[in-house]
Amino acid sequence: MNKLTNDLSHVTEADRANVWHHLLQHKSLETTDPRIIVKGQGLRIWDQHGAEFIDAVSGGVWTVNVGYGRESIANAIRDQLIELPYWAGSGGTIPGALFSEKLLAKMPGLSRVYYANSGSEANEKVFKMVRQISARLHGGKKSKILYRERDYHGASIGTLAACGQEERALQYGPYPEGFVSVPHCLEYRAQWEVESYGERAADAIEEVILREGPDTVGLLCLEPVTAGGGVIVPPKGYWQRVQEICKKYDILLHIDEVVCGMGRTGTWFGYQNYGIQPDFVTMAKGVASGYAAISCCVTTEAVFEQFKDASDKLSYFRDISTFGGCTAGPAAAIENMRIIEDEGLLENTVAMGERIMANLNALMEKHKVIGDVRGAGLFAGAELVADRATKEPMAEAEVSRVVAEGAKRGVMFGMTNRSLTGFNNTLCFSPALIATPDDIDAITDAVDGALTAVFG
Repeated sequence: MNKLTNDLSHVTEADRANVWHHLLQHKSLETTDPRIIVKGQGLRIWDQHGAEFIDAVSGGVWTVNVGYGRESIANAIRDQLIELPYWAGSGGTIPGALFSEKLLAKMPGLSRVYYANSGSEANEKVFKMVRQISARLHGGKKSKILYRERDYHGASIGTLAACGQEERALQYGPYPEGFVSVPHCLEYRAQWEVESYGERAADAIEEVILREGPDTVGLLCLEPVTAGGGVIVPPKGYWQRVQEICKKYDILLHIDEVVCGMGRTGTWFGYQNYGIQPDFVTMAKGVASGYAAISCCVTTEAVFEQFKDASDKLSYFRDISTFGGCTAGPAAAIENMRIIEDEGLLENTVAMGERIMANLNALMEKHKVIGDVRGAGLFAGAELVADRATKEPMAEAEVSRVVAEGAKRGVMFGMTNRSLTGFNNTLCFSPALIATPDDIDAITDAVDGALTAVFG
C-alpha cells in the first residue's frame, strides 16, 4: 500500500474540530494537520496522506505486541461478540475463565485474575486491596504504598499519587495520603558511589521503610523495567535484594507489567527475568495487543484468601469494573497468547532485542550525543546528552527534532514525554515482537539519519 485513493480531508477536519487527543498540545494543530493513522499491517502503518511508516513504538504506547492485521484475533472477537458480548464481572464467562487458566499457567505462584479495563484501573485495584487488608487485618496500619521515582502507574488520581514522574502529576493534586516515593535505580544517573549499585539502590528502599516505620508500609509498587521514565533496567542484584526486604518487613510486592508484560522483554513477564515472586502483578497493553480493551490484576491465593470471611459482610472486595465484564478482551487475549507461542515470538524478541541493542551501541560510538543505551528485549532506550562528560541532558526540543526527523525517514519512534523536568531526553523503541532483522536495521538506520540531521 503506497497510496490511499480516498480523500480523507473531511476526516482530518473533523478530527481537528472535535477530538481532544492524548498527550498533545493542541495549539500546534492551529497550523498543522493532525496525523490520522488509517491502516496497519504487520509492523507498518499508513496515515491519511498515504505516507508509510515503520511503527517502532507498537501503537505509540507499547501496545500492539503481535503487529497489525491479525485476522484471527478479529475473528475471535467477532465470534465471541455474537455469542455473548458482555456479562458483569460478578458472574463468569467462557473466555474469562479460559484466559485466566492459560494466563496463570505462565505465572507460577499466582492464582487469581481480576479483570478490568486499563492499566490505571488494574493498579487502582491493587491499591484498594492493600487498603482493605490494612483496615480489616492491621487496624489501619500497613496502609502506606511505596512507589519508585521515574516509575509510572496510571492516569487516575489514585495512581498519580503513586507517580514517580513529577511532570505527569503536576497540577492534578491534591492527592490521597499514604503514598511515599523511594529512590530510582538508574546507575547512569548514580545517586551513590558504590561497587554494587543494584544492591545499594534496593537498600535505599529499606531506608525509606525504616524511616516511615515498617508497621505502616503495606505495599511496594515497581515496574520491572521503568518505561516512560527513561527505559531503566535495574542493575544486577537489585531485584533479589528487593524481594528480601519485602519478606523481611512483611510488605506485599506489586509488579506493574502494563508495559513489560506479554513478551516485551523476551519472557512472558518482566519480573520473570529476575527470579522473584510478587504478590500482585498487573498488566494491560500487550495482553490483547490493542485489539480489545483488557487489563488484569493477578494475585496469590494468600492475598485472595484474606477477602473470604463470611462472618464479615464487608470482607469481600467490594469493587467492580464495568468493562472488565466485556468478553472481547479475554477472547482476543487467548488468540494473542496463541500467536506469541506458535510463532516463537518470545525467542524472536530475545534475538531482535540483542540486535537493536547492538545497533544502538554502534550508533553511540558514532554519535557523541548518545550518552547511554539500555533495554531488555524489544524495549530499548537511548539517552541523549549535550555533554558526555557531565551527562548534561539534551534539551527536550532537540530530542523532539530527532523524533520528527525519524518520521521523515519513515520510522515512528518515541521519547520520554512530559515525564521528568529536565530529563525528557531518552529516545524510546518498542517495535512489535514480530520484528525482523531488516526491520531492526531500518529503525536504527533512521535514528542514525535523524541524529545526523539534527546534530551533524
